[in-house]
Amino acid sequence: MKFRQLLLVVVISAASAVGSVWVYGKLMKKETVAGVQMTEGKTPVNYAGFFENAGGTPVDPIDFTKAANAAVPAVVHIKTKIPARKVSNDLGSGNGGGNRGNAMEDMFNDFFGFSPQIQPEQRASGSGVIISEDGYIVTNNHVISDGRDGVADEITVTLNENKKTYKAKVIGRDPSSDIAVLKIDGNNLPYIIYGNSDDLKLGQWVLAVGYPLTLEATVTAGIVSAKSVSIGINSRQSKTPVESFIQTDAAVNQGNSGGALINTTGQLVGINSAILAPNGTYAGYSFAIEVNIVKKIVNDLIEFGDVKRGYLGISYPTSDNEDMVRRAGIKDGQGVFALSIPSDGAAYKAGLKKGDIITKINNTNVATGLQMSAAIAPLRPGQKVKLTYFREGKSYTTDVELKAEQSKVDESAGADIVGSRLGVELANIDAKQAEKYKIDGGVIVKKISKTGVIGRTRMEENFIITSVNGRDVKDVDQLAAAIGRGYGKIKLEGIYPDYDGVYSYQLNLQEEPAY
Repeated sequence: MKFRQLLLVVVISAASAVGSVWVYGKLMKKETVAGVQMTEGKTPVNYAGFFENAGGTPVDPIDFTKAANAAVPAVVHIKTKIPARKVSNDLGSGNGGGNRGNAMEDMFNDFFGFSPQIQPEQRASGSGVIISEDGYIVTNNHVISDGRDGVADEITVTLNENKKTYKAKVIGRDPSSDIAVLKIDGNNLPYIIYGNSDDLKLGQWVLAVGYPLTLEATVTAGIVSAKSVSIGINSRQSKTPVESFIQTDAAVNQGNSGGALINTTGQLVGINSAILAPNGTYAGYSFAIEVNIVKKIVNDLIEFGDVKRGYLGISYPTSDNEDMVRRAGIKDGQGVFALSIPSDGAAYKAGLKKGDIITKINNTNVATGLQMSAAIAPLRPGQKVKLTYFREGKSYTTDVELKAEQSKVDESAGADIVGSRLGVELANIDAKQAEKYKIDGGVIVKKISKTGVIGRTRMEENFIITSVNGRDVKDVDQLAAAIGRGYGKIKLEGIYPDYDGVYSYQLNLQEEPAY
């Protein structure tokens, strides 16, 4: 009996094993990839993998050699030289200008050897891109700058292939966008053709070509990590900055400025301009000027010698824009608050008013004033843009014909504009307060934004501004006139209610994060 039971168990076990093998064989006729079952020859639409075809064959690895070999000969090494020069200490005005103090100060400085001083010869290098066979070259304005609103005394260009060096002539430059055009005398030179930066997609491979850290021509690869980025860096060299950068993680260092950002077909899609560099060297992100902006500026500089820029005629905040937009009724804070619409500008003619929120330019969303400026940068005076704006809970769209000249700022908007620049809310003190504090007038700082220029000082709220760079100011209009749209160091002086003494604060209107 025991033998029969044992035999039955063996038979049942054998049958189970055969059945399991049969079932498993049937199931394996279907492919299983990464835990997602696939029917033969078909890929589920929600599968996260990346195949070139439905058969599941991975795509070939991208080859950068052709694009790199095509671009390197057309990217040049630019070297500049600025001779030694005398510089003077500015102990007079406190505004970063060239004014000296009185005769006693001059004698004191000369006696102790403080002035004049000698600034030694300066040499620098960067990169450039040949864009025509007869020798036109595009680079960054800051590559050829002398640091004083001019250009370096000597600019030379060295080709990659034969190491031949040329003296370069400056055709034109645009500090607002940080673009400059040079010309060398040559024929049949290798050059790069323009691509279309609007076609770039996030995650797309790009190559940076240039001469970093005094090395020979260097190619690095990365991907497009963001588009239409503004970082505020061009405000260091222009009162009307234009920024729309391609952000990549291609390694870029000092010396890469002015070099090429190309796609994998070897077309120029950007001019490398800046890096995120808290310690002075590449830290993960680099920024290139979009080639669609570059093309327009280069063409203008070659044809006219300067940039024919169209203006909307809208003054916008340089800080706290998002908060102002939210208070106006747009919850996500996306848009540009119109601080002022001068009556001689294009926007005024099209019906816009102070307090409107500009949300789109030609159907492209804009969230900052720099993005708005970049959206119209490729356009010339006389061209029209479709402008979408928000007013009193409703959205409107209108066509605006750009003007050739920048509009004059309404005096009545001066307080809002200068307050925005400084990151504060301002108000005039009244006559009784002025009499109480024994001053002729002044401007009280009512609210200070932590992210504004004044927010980076130790100034406290209720400070009363009485002078700018030694010039008395009695109201916000005079304060706006004293500061205007100037750049550089300024000194504010004033008093605190119920505290003795005069307090002073030095501001730097060029102060920006390190890039």
